[in-house]
Formats: sequence, C-alpha cells, structure tokens
Amino acid sequence: MAVGARSGQDGPEDRADGARGENVTEDNTSGDGTPPPGDEPEQTDENGARPRKQRSFWKELPLLIGIALILALLIKTFLVQAFSIPSESMMNTLKKGDRVLVDKLTPWFGSEPERGEVVVFHDPGGWLETAETPKPNAIQKFLSFIGLMPSAEEKDLIKRVIAVGGDTVSCKEGGKVVLNGKELDETAYLYPGSVPCQDSFGPIKVPQDRIWVMGDNRQNSLDSRFHQELPGGGTIADDQVVGRAVVVAWPITRWATLPVPEVFDQPGLDPASAAAPAALPAAAGLAGALPLVLWRRRKRAARHTAE
Repeated sequence: MAVGARSGQDGPEDRADGARGENVTEDNTSGDGTPPPGDEPEQTDENGARPRKQRSFWKELPLLIGIALILALLIKTFLVQAFSIPSESMMNTLKKGDRVLVDKLTPWFGSEPERGEVVVFHDPGGWLETAETPKPNAIQKFLSFIGLMPSAEEKDLIKRVIAVGGDTVSCKEGGKVVLNGKELDETAYLYPGSVPCQDSFGPIKVPQDRIWVMGDNRQNSLDSRFHQELPGGGTIADDQVVGRAVVVAWPITRWATLPVPEVFDQPGLDPASAAAPAALPAAAGLAGALPLVLWRRRKRAARHTAE
C-alpha cells in the first residue's frame, strides 16, 4: 500500500515556509510586506540622486575660522580699526588705556578731516622719534594685523582737529584760540583747569589739504604747536590721517560717542563767510555805479548825434 501520496498532510515540498531540507532561501520581506530592520532602501531625491551627507562640524571648523579671519582683516582695512590710547594728552575726552574705534570707510569716499573731529594719524616724521613703542609678541602682532587687537606697535597719534586747509589759527598766552577771527569757547572738551594755550603762537595759515591738531589736555600734549620747525610747520597732511575716532569702545564703563563740539558749528567760522562782509560793500558799490556809467554813455552818444 502506498503511503503519503495524498494523505491530506503536507509533504516536504508543500511546507508553508517552502523549505526543502537545509536548502532554504529567506524572503527579504516580513509577513506584512515591509523590509526587516536594517534593510531599509536608500532614500533618493525627486531626480533619483542620493542626498549628500552633511559634513561634520570639525571638518567645517577650519573653513569657518578662515572666513572669519578674512572678514576681520577686511573690516580692519576698510571699515573700522581699534586703537589703544597710550597717553593722557586727550584727557578727559580720552583716558590712558581707552580703546577707540576709528572710522576708516568715509575717507575711501573722499571725506576729509573736519574741524572738531578727533582723528588718528600716522607720525608725519619727528613727532614720536623719542617715544618708545611696546614690543608685542607674535600672537599680539597677528591679532593686531587682522584687527582683533588694538594697534600697539605702529607709531600713530590721536588729536583733535582745530583748523583745516585755508583756515588761520592763533592764540595769545593765556587767551583763547582764535580761528578765522572767531574765538573758540573750548570749555566743553578741554581738560578741567587746562588753558587753551600756555604759549602764544600764530597767526598760522593752514595750507590746503592739511590740518592743525591739538590735544584736549593742552598742558600735556605735544601737538602742532610744538612741531612748527618741522616740514609742514606743525600741520598734518590729510592723507596721513587714518580716520576719525567715533566711539570709545572699552572699557564698558567708558563707552561714549565722540561727536563734533557745537563751538565748531558757530556761524561765520568758515573763512569764505568771514571774507563776505569785506567783499559786500565793493559789490554793492559796483552794482550802484553800473547804471550811472551806462546813463552817461547814452547821454554822450545823444550829444554826438545832435552835433
């Protein structure tokens, strides 16, 4: 009797798992049709391309540092630069150790120094020949080069612009500074107890494209007054000016802007304005004489015609 031909039991070939001895091939899907864990299909975008893996932070860090350094160098070169105040010549406007930010952008667009501004300028020669400058280390030099640290090694000075090209400035001992015939009331920014000038100077006509500078602490400032024997007569060329100091940035307790004092906005301070009253009578006389001359010429012409 043949057994198992069709006995109602599943034979080896009809097992649910389809196994035949050890010759088993597993299907890559679970019972519900989803792939088993660990075998998910790779994701692709709408074009069928595999997305790029995001770089690790540590691989991008050198690039970020490089970009930051380049931006800092560009800002220092073209926008603003930090400077440290090394002396007491500008007290109390600026104290020794203050950090100021200097605007270097506007000079690139042709802006020239104006009266009353506090400016940083390069030593024109002979102003700081006896002054000792600090010797920074390599790290300080690098940070100063890219603008992350105030300039310390360069021989720069900071003073207030009193007169510009075309102005005439003078001062008598114990008196006030006279600019284009107008006395300046400098009490708003002079160091308390300081006199405008302890020694007389001028009158000095400032050449075009140059400036005359003085410190706010007049008794402790080697400014234009003390360098009249040098080329330029104590004046500074406009192209030697680094820029205008616009704000005291450090320390925080000293934070302040550096606006132009109101005394430099008084009417009649411009030399052109000062010359106008003298020219006005001559112009008025010429305007009044012109009709008279024309009337006389017509009268003579009519007389010659009648003859």
